[in-house]
Amino acid sequence: MTVAQLAGPEAAAEARSITLDAGGITLSALLTRPAQSPCRAMVVALHGAGMSAAYFRGPAHPETSFLSLAADLGFAAVAVDRPGYGHSAGQLPEGQGIADQAATLAAALRGLAARYDTGAGIFLLAHSFGGKAALRIAADGAVPGLLGLDISGCGEEYAAPPVAETPRGGRNWRLNWGPLRLYPPGTFQAGGAVVAPVPSRELADAVRWQEEFAGLAGRIRVPVRFTFAEHESWWRHDQQAVARLRSRLSASPRVVIDHQPDAGHNISLGWTARAYHLRTLGFVEECAARRAAGKEHRT
Repeated sequence: MTVAQLAGPEAAAEARSITLDAGGITLSALLTRPAQSPCRAMVVALHGAGMSAAYFRGPAHPETSFLSLAADLGFAAVAVDRPGYGHSAGQLPEGQGIADQAATLAAALRGLAARYDTGAGIFLLAHSFGGKAALRIAADGAVPGLLGLDISGCGEEYAAPPVAETPRGGRNWRLNWGPLRLYPPGTFQAGGAVVAPVPSRELADAVRWQEEFAGLAGRIRVPVRFTFAEHESWWRHDQQAVARLRSRLSASPRVVIDHQPDAGHNISLGWTARAYHLRTLGFVEECAARRAAGKEHRT
């Protein structure tokens, strides 16, 4: 189905497969739009390493679907297969590093804004490695009118070596998931619809993340929210690490750092996904209200 065919009305909460032109690279994505028009805002969701856009679709339980919830509450939502995943895997078998991904995704977002109603603007929801690309997009200022960022499963300081940050692999199971009780039955049987091979350039860039973040954080001029799961094991989220993370974001008008109880690294696949997603959409509303009011001071 083409983007043009999707331009008309569609049922709320029904995710449709689309493709996006990203400067000559074709990215696959999932789109939901609300029944009413205009939408409140457009939330673009970026998955983590070894995952796919289906991460945000709720494959094991409907209440974990960010795409459905966003549309039900009046938002347009687009979950994008990042460069090296989905449709672009053949064109980019090694994927892209953080800077190149940010440029490719920014081109796709500008195309989205030209084709679809974005309401108050575009907002980025990103998980794990997707958070690194989202932070770079914001630092580069490559998406005009970006409302803000909501990041989970990503911070500044690793708590475990990043060399094998993938959803597979026995010794890393607990790092990626935490206790199994945190996820609906069938989550791991449905995993085939979510997981994907990790492109090699992502793993190479992951090792250098702390240095890269230090260089870009001070250039981020939109509100940012970080959420750390209670059972997050990839990233440091103790009081000292959080204070350092906040201090890096010196140009952001608002920095929020939350902790999600009863959740593992893959927050959007667990029982608390709905609670997390509702807070995300609440933050989108707050960012839109701040933009409308012209507020720019840091809080």
